[in-house]
Amino acid sequence: MIPVLDVRGVSVRIRLPGDRYVYAVDDVSFTVNPSEVVAIVGESGCGKTMLAMSILGLLPAGAEVTAGEVRLGDEDLRRATPARMRDVRGRQIGTIFQEPMPSLNPVLTIGRQIGEVLERHERLPSRSARARAVELLDLVGIPDARRRVDQYPHEMSGGMAQRAMIAMAIACKPRLLLADEPTTALDVTIQAAILRVIDDLRRQLDVAVVLITHDLGVVADVADRVLVMYAGRAVEQAGVLDLFAAPQHPYTLGLLGAVRHPTRTRPRSRLAEIPGIVPTMLAPATACAFAPRCPRADNRCRTELPRLEVLRPGHAAACFHPGAGG
Repeated sequence: MIPVLDVRGVSVRIRLPGDRYVYAVDDVSFTVNPSEVVAIVGESGCGKTMLAMSILGLLPAGAEVTAGEVRLGDEDLRRATPARMRDVRGRQIGTIFQEPMPSLNPVLTIGRQIGEVLERHERLPSRSARARAVELLDLVGIPDARRRVDQYPHEMSGGMAQRAMIAMAIACKPRLLLADEPTTALDVTIQAAILRVIDDLRRQLDVAVVLITHDLGVVADVADRVLVMYAGRAVEQAGVLDLFAAPQHPYTLGLLGAVRHPTRTRPRSRLAEIPGIVPTMLAPATACAFAPRCPRADNRCRTELPRLEVLRPGHAAACFHPGAGG
């Protein structure tokens, strides 16, 4: 099977004043197969969004990809021209951002904004584009789509606006859907509805999904495989069931331990926490970045860099002391 997306050894650095750099992504590799959902998880500052922006070719000023390949099918997007990337974004890669309102134009109707995507990439005339916009709004579960298509973003709730963003992202039936924290700004009930929409569309349209999130509940609901990132590096990769049943990296164990699991006997038990914070990587890692926060760390962890190694089929971890226990 040829992956829809194949990210190979990507590294990203950000220039700071005084010719200093932050190494936001360091040698990350993963694949996404057709109709598969791969979740990228980790605390804020782990490099998740910077990795996503490197895939899209939308890195902020001062940031650059210094190594690696990003292949969409058999095409290396790092070699694509800016014009080619504008064609890829929207037509072959659809994007759902965390905050729908800042991503939507407040002076254009929802139908017009979806229509622009169809006119640009599919060369549809405006009348046909509007009709297709109605169909897309209906597909993502917006009621009374024929009326809603003429509304402005401020006339919609947060959940409706996010559904409209999803409609825009899938307008050209992309091969890959990149969802960057698509439910963070929504309440729990709306989160579940949006996740159902994404999962239904994945099955109906046979689209692959990269889901960036810090919410392990979201991961458990929709993901097939998981990439755990810490300080810009991949520290664990596994199928979702395997990851939850037998996490191997201490950081993954810490993330899972911080998720509330209400029980009848201890309904208000205190959540476990990972001491310390994610470090800012001002130099490429030469040792385990998690060592200062890790209960298993020894001298080797503080002086050598663990590489991602396969522990069993489909499950890899970058740790000198892997294991599901303590």
